[in-house]
Amino acid sequence: MPEGGQDFPDEAAPAGHAEPGPSVSPLDAIPFRQLNVHDDICAALEDTGIRTAFPIQALALPIGLGGSDIIGQARTGTGKTLAFGIPLLQHLTGTSGVPQALVIVPTRELAIQVADDLRIAGARLGTRVLTVYGGRAYEPQIESLRAGVDVVVGTPGRLLDLAGQRHLDLSGVHTLVLDEADRMLDLGFLPDVERILKLVPSQRQTMLFSATMPPEVVTLARRHLNRPVHVRAEGSDEPEHAPDTEHHVFRIHHLDKIEVLARVLQADDRGLTMVFCQTRRMADQVAGALEARGFAVASVHGDLGQGQRERALRAFRNGKVDVLVATDVAARGLDVDDVTHVVNYECPEDDKAYLHRTGRTGRAGRTGIAVTFVDWRDMRRWKLIDESLGLSHPEPAETYSTSEHLFNALRIPETVTGTLPAGQRGRAGLGAEAIEDIGETGRVRSQRDQPRSPRSRGRSGRERSAGGKNTAGQDRGAQGDGVARSRAGHGNAAQSQGSDGSAGTGSTRRRARRRTRRGQDVPRDQRQAS
Repeated sequence: MPEGGQDFPDEAAPAGHAEPGPSVSPLDAIPFRQLNVHDDICAALEDTGIRTAFPIQALALPIGLGGSDIIGQARTGTGKTLAFGIPLLQHLTGTSGVPQALVIVPTRELAIQVADDLRIAGARLGTRVLTVYGGRAYEPQIESLRAGVDVVVGTPGRLLDLAGQRHLDLSGVHTLVLDEADRMLDLGFLPDVERILKLVPSQRQTMLFSATMPPEVVTLARRHLNRPVHVRAEGSDEPEHAPDTEHHVFRIHHLDKIEVLARVLQADDRGLTMVFCQTRRMADQVAGALEARGFAVASVHGDLGQGQRERALRAFRNGKVDVLVATDVAARGLDVDDVTHVVNYECPEDDKAYLHRTGRTGRAGRTGIAVTFVDWRDMRRWKLIDESLGLSHPEPAETYSTSEHLFNALRIPETVTGTLPAGQRGRAGLGAEAIEDIGETGRVRSQRDQPRSPRSRGRSGRERSAGGKNTAGQDRGAQGDGVARSRAGHGNAAQSQGSDGSAGTGSTRRRARRRTRRGQDVPRDQRQAS
């Protein structure tokens, strides 16, 4: 039975003592109204059908509402947002000109999701929540800060930028949350987090939530938390992966992966599906191949502008596309209803990446299916992942797009081919989702979304006319021609000398060199002259 209270390793335990939290069985379903949650917050949650607390919420809420610092540890998809969000909202004191609470998250997508959850829970309180992250224009965020907000949710980089420009005043923050602290460590954000913490008053409540507790995160907690209570939502003997998720692993040749994936996406009872790739280029290639086979697909990765990423996520949530191809940028914190399948198109880097990818399905008590493709060269890495997580798939079966065990394991109809039948292409697609004008600051775009350059565009990017002449350089050429004549005094004579084969001018020799570099034949007398 999981218990609250101190659960630090002896060598990392902070000084001091805190009262232990309540003991909650994972099977218990405690209504929020029994946990001393404000009536307006309970009513707002009930409006969306949320009435009972998950284990991490039942453990953390009594401690958080009491004002103590918390270290919350639970696997992904178990409701950590409300575990810190409800105490944060309940501790707000009226309205003021500066933010009273700050939530630091590692990614833009997680910032959007956390802010949405806080707005839902604080709907009847009139809570003003602002989301700040890179990729969007500064002006709307600055205007919102000037108008006054209660809670700021943001990524470290943009928070530091706004604070450095004196638009974000953190002197009034009395509640600080660090969400997905281990991911911040992976992305190298901990130094930025340390800088932000120096801008926040020392007298505050701090809540740190993380799926894992690497030594660097423990050190951060020791330095900046005051006598924290460490709560875990599962016992030490429980598996780290979601218990309601089926895990399937197949050893597949890389040339056959797309054929296998096209069949997996036609399995019975498949809903929304996320496909994870290692690189941005591979994500684009897979998305393009699936689109050509008739699937409604969108992609999310770092090469896309923020507007394109948000558009893809909206289309996925709204069901206009049912396949989202992504890199690990989308593997953290995204909570999309009815994701039934997660496919690791390429083997994850380690057990943590596997957990966070497959954690997109089987969330909040739902069931899910996780499928992993392993190439022969990935076997050593996969065995380490399998052993660490206890998945019992150390030697995946060799699988092809026609293998019978693939169809049986994932309940794929026998008549399925590598192309989606026309009668099943009923989704609106990504094109039906409008791109929101968010005033993006960056210009990097995916290769799939860039217009193809005309074949007539030269190496230097200058446009050429239909006749093959460089139209962009005509004016410069005309001006230069007059200057050359004025300097040489006999430009026409020089041109005639070069045209009759004699030892021409410098201009003739330069033309000869250019023809030589292009592989064209040059007369012997011109080669000697040059």
